[in-house]
Amino acid sequence: MINDHVVAHNPASVWQVPESFKSIYSHAVEVSGLKRLLIISGQFGVATNRELGADFASQCEQAMDNVEALLAAGQMTTSHVAKITYYVTRAEDFPALVEIRRRRWAWEPAPAVTAIVVSGLARPEYLIEIEALAVGDAQ
Repeated sequence: MINDHVVAHNPASVWQVPESFKSIYSHAVEVSGLKRLLIISGQFGVATNRELGADFASQCEQAMDNVEALLAAGQMTTSHVAKITYYVTRAEDFPALVEIRRRRWAWEPAPAVTAIVVSGLARPEYLIEIEALAVGDAQ
C-alpha cells in the first residue's frame, strides 16, 4: 500500500540504504497534506489477557499486534505509519527484529526508523517497546 501523504527521502548525499533494508527503513519521511496524526504510545508484548511472551520474538509479534490494533482503532493501517521507534533491551535481538519487520512491516515508502538498545524498559521482563506515528486523511 502506498500512502499519498508520505514521501521517503534517501538522497545520494547521505549513506545509501542497502537494498535489503529499503522496504523497512528511510532516512527521512516527509508528510504533506496532513489531516490526521495518530501518535501511538510505546507498546509492549502484552496481550489483552495480560500475558507476556516468554521470548523476544513472541513479545515483538504481540507488540506489533498491539500497534496494528491501535492503528485500526484510528481507522488506519501500517501503510499510514511514517515513523517507528524500537526500544530493545538486548542488541543480540536485532537480527530477529529485522526478520520480523521484513515479514510483517515492509511497505513503500518505508517509514523513518530509530532502533535503540536500552538498559531497561518499564518492567524488567519487557524485551521490546514499539512506538509509532501515523498520518491519514480527514475522516
